Amino acid sequence: MSTRSYIAFEQALCTACGACSVACMDENDINPSSPSEMYRKISIIEKGHGKDAKFSYLSVSCNHCENAPCISVCPQGCIYKDEQTGFIVYDNKKCIGCRSCYRVCQIDAPVFSSDGKMEKCNGCNHRVINGLEPACVRVCPFDALSLERLN
Repeated sequence: MSTRSYIAFEQALCTACGACSVACMDENDINPSSPSEMYRKISIIEKGHGKDAKFSYLSVSCNHCENAPCISVCPQGCIYKDEQTGFIVYDNKKCIGCRSCYRVCQIDAPVFSSDGKMEKCNGCNHRVINGLEPACVRVCPFDALSLERLN
């Protein structure tokens, strides 16, 4: 039986403060002036107008799908499930930049660095292996993000 890990999001607790996104950029050495390369994206959703306006927020990164389509379409095998944590991780040294993973991802999780290689949230796999929370989960001041593990 394999493990499945993912970062759960509780929308009602999110205030779009951006702490999770900043922590992710710091953990992964992502330049803040390159928003197209961010692994965790924050969205503000507005419904209604004027005094009837209502806001909700989304914090989105790779869902680490149980049956991740990005794994099966990668012609180089650079995307795979880590057996220890269950996160969908990658080795972009093998990446040829074909963008097949991007085309099948329903949330546009794969991003492409300036050298054309795919990158994405890996769930802070190295942190989880060492018994720590992912950076985004660790810093969320309202507990909108949590690490979930299923066996």
